[in-house]
Amino acid sequence: MNMAMQMMESHQKDMPVQGMDMTMMQDCIEACSACEQACTMCSSTMMGDGMSMCMNMCMNTADMTNTMMRMMMRPAGMHMESMMAALQATMTMCMACADECMKHKDMHADCAMCAEACRQCAMACQKMMDSVSGAKPMA
Repeated sequence: MNMAMQMMESHQKDMPVQGMDMTMMQDCIEACSACEQACTMCSSTMMGDGMSMCMNMCMNTADMTNTMMRMMMRPAGMHMESMMAALQATMTMCMACADECMKHKDMHADCAMCAEACRQCAMACQKMMDSVSGAKPMA
């Protein structure tokens, strides 16, 4: 168990939802982190290539996934309605970025890798949403 997971486990009592899957949350945090890194690296390779749409999409997705990751790392202040909206927004942004990057996958290997990281992040966010929607609010 890594340090972040140990810390998350110690905050289990602070979770706003009983039965929240901490492992799934950690997986989602890790997917957001990987996506942020891939998007940041991909955007830097687009500079000067006349691919401003892809570059901006990647930078925006990197910011969004970083925000999502940080929200999940603060369980005591978690507001479930906001969390669900943020997960949905992150999924939407990741899929839009993946679609944009796939347009350039033959020109830039980074774009194909970024698209895959975005899809993985979107799937992790969907699993997290499904997990939370089946849990019970704390009384």
